[in-house]
Amino acid sequence: MTIDWAALGSVFLIALVAVGVITSVFAVGVRGLAARTTARDTGASGSGGLTAAIICFAVCAAIVGYGIYLIAA
Repeated sequence: MTIDWAALGSVFLIALVAVGVITSVFAVGVRGLAARTTARDTGASGSGGLTAAIICFAVCAAIVGYGIYLIAA
């Protein structure tokens, strides 16, 4: 049995980048919700923060769903 170190390194690097991307997108979504709350406290509508949060969370859900699809298929 031999180990293909190049393929293993490639999988590791792609997984590391994917974790960074999904964590960043989720953090931006949380920041959007916080911006909405801050805007609502000052009397503004805060719709921009809510829109950003919804988009970010939808992207996160799509990435997770695609990952589950790849594992199950």
